[in-house]
Amino acid sequence: MKDPEENPTVIGYAEDSVNVDEPGQDVIRSEKILIAEAQVGFADEKELGPRAALITYSNAVMWSLVFAACVIMEGYDTALLGSFYAYPAFQIRFGRFVGVTSSTPSGYQLTAAWQAGMGQAGGVGSFFGAILSGYMVPKYGQRIVVIASLIVLIIGIFFPFFAPNLPVLTIGEVICGFPWGILTTCATSYASEVLPTSLRVYLTSFTNMCFIIGQLIAAGILKGLSNHTSAWAYRIPFAIQWVWPCFLIPLVYLAPESPWYLVRKNRLEDAEQSLRRLQNRKAKINPRNTLATIIHTDNFEKMNNAGTRYVDCFKGPELRRTEIACMVLTGQILCGIDFAYNSSYFYENIGVGTSTTYSLNLGGTGLALCGCFVNWFALMPYIGRRTIYIWGMGGMTVALILIGILNVWTSHKRVSIAQAVLTLVWTLMFQLSAGQLGWALPAEMGSTRLRQKTICIARNANGLVGIVAGILQQYFMNPQAWNFKGYVGFVWGATCFLMFIWAFFRLPETWKRTYEELDILFAKEVSARKFASTEVNLFEDQENNDRSDSRKVQD
Repeated sequence: MKDPEENPTVIGYAEDSVNVDEPGQDVIRSEKILIAEAQVGFADEKELGPRAALITYSNAVMWSLVFAACVIMEGYDTALLGSFYAYPAFQIRFGRFVGVTSSTPSGYQLTAAWQAGMGQAGGVGSFFGAILSGYMVPKYGQRIVVIASLIVLIIGIFFPFFAPNLPVLTIGEVICGFPWGILTTCATSYASEVLPTSLRVYLTSFTNMCFIIGQLIAAGILKGLSNHTSAWAYRIPFAIQWVWPCFLIPLVYLAPESPWYLVRKNRLEDAEQSLRRLQNRKAKINPRNTLATIIHTDNFEKMNNAGTRYVDCFKGPELRRTEIACMVLTGQILCGIDFAYNSSYFYENIGVGTSTTYSLNLGGTGLALCGCFVNWFALMPYIGRRTIYIWGMGGMTVALILIGILNVWTSHKRVSIAQAVLTLVWTLMFQLSAGQLGWALPAEMGSTRLRQKTICIARNANGLVGIVAGILQQYFMNPQAWNFKGYVGFVWGATCFLMFIWAFFRLPETWKRTYEELDILFAKEVSARKFASTEVNLFEDQENNDRSDSRKVQD
C-alpha cells in the first residue's frame, strides 16, 4: 500500500479537499480558499502573546506537560547513577577497597573504567532509541510510540533493581536508555507541533525542566538515604522509577494526536478534530484556519523538495538546519555539563564532606529549577534566543576558568567551597541559557516534515559527544586515574569558549518566527546575524504560483 505522505498534495481540508493533480477552476478556487484561511490563521498566531496563547491553547499546554513528564525519569536516573559514584552504600556494594582517605571516606571506590561504562550505558541505549524514533513516529504517531516506550521502560527497570553485579547493572542502563531516547525526542517534537509560536519555546524547553525535576527528586531521595549502608539504600531509588509509567500510560493514551502528523497522513478530518481538542472551545480562533496554516506550510515544504528521510536532513538548506540543531544541543555537553552535573563526585574529590556534598547537590538542583523560571519570565519573553544562548556560553566560560584557577589553592577549605559555589553559579547560567534553549532550538530548526528526524539527529549528536565527554570526565576526576580535580575547569572552559564563537557566527534568531517564515529564511540562505531583521512575505511565492496555474488553466 502506498504511503499517504507520497500521495499528491491535498489543497483545502475536510469535505472541501481537492487533489492538485485534477486540473480546473475547482483547484484554483480551493487554493484561494486555503490561502485566505491560512492568512487569517497566520495573523491570529502572530497576534497571540504568551498570556492570550496560554488561554487559547490551555488544553495543548496540559497535554504537552503530560508528554514532557515522561522525561522526568531520565533526569532522575542520570542524577541517580552519577551521584551513586560518591554514595557510601553503592561504593561498598560494587566498588573495591582502596583505603580511607579524605577523597574516599568510605574506603571503597569504583574504577574509572566502570564509572565510564555505567555512566554512558544509558546514552548508548538512547542513541539507538532516538534513531528508531525517527522512523516510528512519522509512521505511527507520537501516542503509540510513547506508550510502547513506557512499557519497555517498566521492563528495563527490573535489571538495575535486582542487579547482582556491575555488568548486569550496565546492561540494565542500556535497556532503560533505549526508551529514554524515544521519550525525550517525542516530548520536544509534540510540544513544538501542538503549540503556537509564542508558547513554543516554553514547552519545548520544559523538557529541560523535567530533567531538573527528576534530578531534584533524585537529590532529595539520595540525601535522605545517604547515611544508610544496606542494599536498599540504592535499590529504593531505582524502584521509584516504576511510579511514573503507571499514571503516564493512561494519560498519553487519552491525548490528542499531533495535527501535523495527521495532515502529513492526509487525515484532515482527524487533524481538525485534534485541533479542536487542543484549543479552548471558548477561544476566538477558528481551528479550520489553524489547519489551513499547517496545510499551507506542508505544501510549501513539498514544493521546495523537503523530503521525509534521514538522508534529506543533509541536503540543501536542511544541512544547515541540521548543523544548527546538532550544535546547540551538543553545546550542552561542550559547555561542561558532565563536570557540573556530576558535582557530587567533584565535591568529594576536593575534600568537601559527604553531608555537605549532598546538601550542595540538592541546593544546586533547586537553583537550576529557579533558573528555569527566571528564564521563562524574565528573559525569553523579552530577549531573543540567539542573544540568550551566546551570552550564556560566555558567562559559563568565565565560571569554568575561575574554577581551574582556584585549584592552585585547594588545600584551603574555603577555596574548595568557593569552587563548589562557582559550580552552582555555572548551573544557574546554564539553566538561563543553553540548558533550556538546547532543547527548544532543535525543535524549531528542522522543516516540519523533517522535525522528528532533525531532533533525533541532534539528540544523537548530543549523545555521542556526551559519551566521549562522560568517559573523559570520569578519568579527569577519578583519584585512581588522572585526578585533575578543579583543573578540569580549564578543559571545559576551552570547549565552552569555542561554542561561544560558533554561536556568534552560526546561530540564527528564531524568536517570533512561524515555521513557514523559517522555511523561507533558510531557503533564501539568510545569514545568521540577519535573521531577526529580514522581512518575510509568506504568500508572495504562493501568489506567483497561483498566477502561473491560472494561465495554465486558461491555455
